[in-house]
Amino acid sequence: MEYTCKFILDKLGINYISEGPERQVKAVSSINEAKEGDLTMCYYEKEKGVSMISQSSAGIILCAKSMQGRVHPKDARQQLFFLDNPRYVFVKIMNQMHNKKKTAGISAGSVISETAKIGSGCYIGDYTVIGDDCIIGDNTMIGTRVSLQNCHCGNNSIIQSGVTIGEEGFAFERNADGELERFPHIRGVKIGDNVEVGANTSIARGSLCDTIIGNGTKIADMVHVGHNTVIGKHCQIAAGTAIGGSTKIGDMCWTGLNSTLRKVNVGNNVIVGCGAVVIRDVPDGDIVAGVPAKSIKDKATTNKLFLMAGQTTKGSNLELGSEQKSSCTQYSEILSA
Repeated sequence: MEYTCKFILDKLGINYISEGPERQVKAVSSINEAKEGDLTMCYYEKEKGVSMISQSSAGIILCAKSMQGRVHPKDARQQLFFLDNPRYVFVKIMNQMHNKKKTAGISAGSVISETAKIGSGCYIGDYTVIGDDCIIGDNTMIGTRVSLQNCHCGNNSIIQSGVTIGEEGFAFERNADGELERFPHIRGVKIGDNVEVGANTSIARGSLCDTIIGNGTKIADMVHVGHNTVIGKHCQIAAGTAIGGSTKIGDMCWTGLNSTLRKVNVGNNVIVGCGAVVIRDVPDGDIVAGVPAKSIKDKATTNKLFLMAGQTTKGSNLELGSEQKSSCTQYSEILSA
C-alpha cells in the first residue's frame, strides 16, 4: 500500500517542514541510487549536505532542519522534508514499510529440553538447541543453529543464527605442577527485553555470578562476551568486540569494531573507538581510543559522535567550544563503524 510521506510522518508524530509537491512513498533507497519514486535521507549538513541533496534524483529526501533555505527541490517532481534527526526518522519509516518479523512457530528440526519454558509468539529456527531450564520470553525470535544453555531470555528479543549462549567461560587455575584445572561455571546468562544478538556471537555463562545483558542492548555479529560480564541498557556493541570476563559496561555505551575490553568498569554513555584496547576504567561520558585506550573526548569535534552513545551536547559537559570544531575527520574515522 502506498502512502504520502506526510501521511507517514503525521502518523508517527514527527514535526517537519516540507517543500515541494506531495509525493507517494513507493520504495526506499540510498541517496546516491534513489530514483524519482524513492524516499531517501541525508543527515549531512553544510556544504556536504548541499552537494548530496542537490545531486540526488530521489523523489523525497529527508533533510536536516539546518538545511532549510540552503537547499530546494530540484524540480516539480521532488519533495524535501526538513526535520530533526532525518536518519532516525528514515529508520522509523523503513520499519513501518519492511517489518519482516517471522511467523511464530517452533521448527521440527529444533531440540528443546522438556524443562525449558518458551513464551507465546516465539519463533525458533532449524537445528536450534535449547537446554535444560532455559526460559524464553514472549515474542522472541531465535534463528537457526543457535545453542542456548543456562540462559534466561526476555521478551521481544532477536537472537540470530549461529549464536552460542551459556557455555562455560574461559577460566583455569594451575596446580603445583603448572597443569591447568578448569574453574567451574555454575551460574547462567540473563538477557533482558528487546535485546538483539548478532550472528555467530558467543556469550559465556557466569562462574559465581550471572552474565547479564540489559534491556534494549544490541550486539552485532562475532562478538565475544566473557563470563560474569554485565552490559547495561541500550548499548551498541559493534562486530568483533571482545569483552573479557568480569567487565562491567554502563548504560547507552557504544563499542567500535574489533575493540577489546579487559576486566574494566566502563561508565554510562561511553564511546570506545574501533580497535581500541581498554585496560583501565572509563568514567561516564568519556570517549576513548587507541592502544592502550586513552581519552580523546577533548579532541572529538562533531556532535554526531556523541549521539552514538546517546549523548547530547545541549546542557551537557560535552558541549563543543569553537576551537574544537576545526577538524574532526581523523577522530570520526577512528570512532565510527
